[in-house]
Amino acid sequence: MTISASSFDALQLKNVGRSFGGQDALVDLNLTIRAGEFIALLGPSGCGKSTALNCLAGLLPLTHGQILIDDKRVDVLPAEKRDFGMVFQNYALFPHLSVQKNVAFGLQMRGVPRAEITRRVAEALALVRLEQHATKLPGQLSGGQQQRVAIARAVVLEPRLVLMDEPLSNLDAKLRLEMRTEIRRLHQSLGLTTVYVTHDQEEALSLADRLVVLREGHVQQIGTPQELHDNPANWHVADFMGYRNLLDLTVETVNGSEARVSGRGLSLAGHIVHHAAASDSVRVAIRPHDLTVVEPGASTSGLNTVEATVQVVEYQGREFAVEAVTDAGQNLFVHASSAPRPGDRVTLGVAPSRVLIYQADLAAEAGSPVTQTPLESVAS
Repeated sequence: MTISASSFDALQLKNVGRSFGGQDALVDLNLTIRAGEFIALLGPSGCGKSTALNCLAGLLPLTHGQILIDDKRVDVLPAEKRDFGMVFQNYALFPHLSVQKNVAFGLQMRGVPRAEITRRVAEALALVRLEQHATKLPGQLSGGQQQRVAIARAVVLEPRLVLMDEPLSNLDAKLRLEMRTEIRRLHQSLGLTTVYVTHDQEEALSLADRLVVLREGHVQQIGTPQELHDNPANWHVADFMGYRNLLDLTVETVNGSEARVSGRGLSLAGHIVHHAAASDSVRVAIRPHDLTVVEPGASTSGLNTVEATVQVVEYQGREFAVEAVTDAGQNLFVHASSAPRPGDRVTLGVAPSRVLIYQADLAAEAGSPVTQTPLESVAS
């Protein structure tokens, strides 16, 4: 196999920004990407992630900032001169061309000799396991197969960087899982450097070496999947990373990095992520997997406990997702290993270390600190 990625040491985005009609869509994105890294840009619709990708690709000019590869500016180059591969959400295949010809198109535009095109197209189709479909038209393929063609078309160019814009969003759940594995396999086997846009936090956690979480055009946090999963920098990141229980409470007492918070019939010990003092209004984040239904007779030593009434139970394979409500009317999302019944009284438990306390008014807007993993600590 001779298809591989073009090499470089580092790609840098320095204060990259983009505005539309005076409105900021992306503000001061600073990021260094090492060769071979898989970076996911993550956030809700309208957060600026696709804008960032299109600025990288050269499809949008920068309002300010620079993009450099090994200290040489590439933001001044047109898209076709950047040597990047692009995989779009809607595949963007030519419907009248065969799979083979779709994959070959970019090489033909670059004037690659015919024999070289034939060899590289065959290798690319083998990589995505579509050799038997080479002469078919895109319309004769499934959605997953069409996305494989789009990926083959990108990697056959041996690009310095592969950019993927929500490539799995049009696929069903089973195909999404299969293609996630396929994308990671290709990334590793070809030594690709990949920037991947998604709004699906599970997808990002499973694929990426580092995540960049955006909100309203501002970077909220940069770090490894485990860091963002376990230690969100602010409650906006926590909300997006699956901390469904966001509770507006008041600080009672503070002891170093620990505090007791209360309100709406709750009294919880927790961990302060940002500075908090007695009487402060705070937003408390708890992941449903950390807040569990305590089995009858089980010890609750060292746990915060809450009494609640079960309202909704959902079977999720190995566990049950439960929505319960406290006597004061606070809804809580929890997980249980066995199924309670709606109307049951249950005791909920959560370790104080998994009760994360944030300043309620810390919106992490422009000028707020961005938590970032030192590049040196990220395994290539």
